[in-house]
Amino acid sequence: MAEVKQTNDNKEIYKTGQGEQNMGSTDEKQYVAFELAHEEYAVDILSVREIIRRTDITRVPKAPPFVKGVINLRGTIIPVIDSHLRFKLHPEEITDNSRIVVFNMDDITIGMTVDYVTEVLRLSEDQIEKQHSVNSIDNLFIKGIGKVEDRLLIILNLEKVLDLGTQQAKE
Repeated sequence: MAEVKQTNDNKEIYKTGQGEQNMGSTDEKQYVAFELAHEEYAVDILSVREIIRRTDITRVPKAPPFVKGVINLRGTIIPVIDSHLRFKLHPEEITDNSRIVVFNMDDITIGMTVDYVTEVLRLSEDQIEKQHSVNSIDNLFIKGIGKVEDRLLIILNLEKVLDLGTQQAKE
């Protein structure tokens, strides 16, 4: 079980079975963790605009296969990527937990379907191993592997995942 304690300089130390991790460190970032096809993924929270319930998605003719379509989010039309198709994963049933994570990348707003959002967490640089080939996801989409207690999180390279010009995942 994890334990949090205060140091003399009022920084929080997060104690796990892997040792102590300084939660007041400047080299840590917050991530939004979510599940796809029974694997856990994470993205930098600074790229996340909002997380919304799954809604009706309108198909767009001649779009890449992994582009599910578009949604109307409070008057703004946003393209939505089907993460299962983008990563060549088996489709999962849409449930009450299914979400669309809306990202702001540069001046572009785009959504991505996820099976469900699990949590927001902090990871320090020493908890992240750089790019590895995992599952059937191309290395191009992976920024690193986060280690949290006994879990591994695939940290996505959003610039590559959300690049609509990339046809890597075409079937």
